[in-house]
Amino acid sequence: MERMLPGEKVRRKVFDVHNHIGFMEGFKYYGLPEPVNPTVYCDNDRAAKIKIMDQLGVDRAIVMSNYGIPDPSQPFGLNAVVLDACAHQDKRILGGVWFSPALKMKEANEAAMKLAGEPGIKVLKATCLLGGTWNPEEWDEDTKKMWEGIIDVCESHDHVFHLHTSPGGGSDVSNCIKFVKAYGKRVKVHVVHCGGGVSGHIKFIPEFIKFVKEGYQVYTDTSWAVGFCNRYLFDEIEKHGVGDDRVMFSSDEPWSDFWSEYYKFEGLGISEELKNKLFWENAEKLYGV
Repeated sequence: MERMLPGEKVRRKVFDVHNHIGFMEGFKYYGLPEPVNPTVYCDNDRAAKIKIMDQLGVDRAIVMSNYGIPDPSQPFGLNAVVLDACAHQDKRILGGVWFSPALKMKEANEAAMKLAGEPGIKVLKATCLLGGTWNPEEWDEDTKKMWEGIIDVCESHDHVFHLHTSPGGGSDVSNCIKFVKAYGKRVKVHVVHCGGGVSGHIKFIPEFIKFVKEGYQVYTDTSWAVGFCNRYLFDEIEKHGVGDDRVMFSSDEPWSDFWSEYYKFEGLGISEELKNKLFWENAEKLYGV
């Protein structure tokens, strides 16, 4: 099976702000009897990522550690792959340093934070799927101290937090909303997946509009979004007249599908001017390239 339809290319300049790099072994997910590799493909290194970008016609991408197996230490091991991928003068690939919101990963976080500000690094990326929560109200004193150190690093390097959202647990958008309220005027926060799932979209989109109006540095994308999300999001943006500069394209490859994500924007009944902002201009402005 071909990974992508041969010869098919994007219609405009594209900056893919959130996708993954690095090899990951198959795993016995959810108690399966044998290891499986649900993404089928992955981009092991810079050369592989550039190859698929060229095939698709993508100009620039931000990559971060591939992850998914229930081992919080695994993605830290791919930070070196991210650094290698983005340490090139052409700036086609920028990078996100992996960290963990879980206190048990404090030492790994301290090592990871030393990579902030390295050439091409623009993002600090985390998920609560492997432990922890976005909700500052649930942090104990040690966790809060760890987080404050990470937030200091993000602020001092003018990086952008990429925080995964999905229904339930620490990554639930309700927790992420509380993080934005606490820190979103101090640091830039990209709420990955627009809240994550049906309930997440419905909860997050009104808050997103409110955050923008109130001066919070909040951003989002619609990778993994359920069908109605993009219509709802851009209808709210149109009604309120804010937020069109805070949404960016993300493929989330290899955990999503590039063309499915691409046509969520390309197929919308919005202006060409707005599409150019979503696919390129907003990201170019935010990441200062």
